[in-house]
Amino acid sequence: MRHRKKGRVLGRSPSHRKAMLRNLACSLILTERDAEFEENKPKIKGRVVTTLQKAKEVRPLVEKCVTIARKALPSLEAAQQYAANAERHSEAWRSWRQSQQWYEWNQAIAPALAARRRVASILRDKEAVRVLFEEIAPRYADRPGGYTRIVRLAKPRLGDAGTQAILEFVGKNDRQRQTSQAPAFTDEEPTPEETAHDDTAAEQPAAENDVLASAEAEEASEATSDAASSENDDEQSSKDA
Repeated sequence: MRHRKKGRVLGRSPSHRKAMLRNLACSLILTERDAEFEENKPKIKGRVVTTLQKAKEVRPLVEKCVTIARKALPSLEAAQQYAANAERHSEAWRSWRQSQQWYEWNQAIAPALAARRRVASILRDKEAVRVLFEEIAPRYADRPGGYTRIVRLAKPRLGDAGTQAILEFVGKNDRQRQTSQAPAFTDEEPTPEETAHDDTAAEQPAAENDVLASAEAEEASEATSDAASSENDDEQSSKDA
């Protein structure tokens, strides 16, 4: 029985499995970094392709880290009003360091620092923690959960035919449905160009109708002449008989 045994083993030992999920979570977060001039820059920001089972296992870990970072945003905003504007280790900064303002700043930023250390203990990557707190968390400040999505791919993985899936942040690569707009009818007078275009369009069907009528008349005259010639031939043959 699998009582109190949740999650997937994924064919790995516990330590190997935790390291793999941690690295996959860091890889997803680091796709949001500014890597324009790097050699291994991501093809699409905020997206990784992995197997379906790994995506389902790493998704709660990523959601947890984003939630911790999002809840630390109010503390960071409250600490900004007590922060020093001087350069570090300067005379102004040292005087601020010994003032009451530094104590208030320390008390205000303490929850954010604790959250940052908590995420660092989970991810164990300083660059991923920085990207998470500076770029990803402010994007979801008003979103209470549901920061990622899993999209199953139709093409299996080459080699073992494993089911592949896309794990990505929402709001970055969303598919938007486009609706058609109803035509607008106005009472404005048509311009001379539009009037000339309408007249030309109206003349074309009339010319086509004239050509069709002349063609029908020619066909009717030919049919009449053929009938008359056949009657004359019949009369001549009767006289000869």
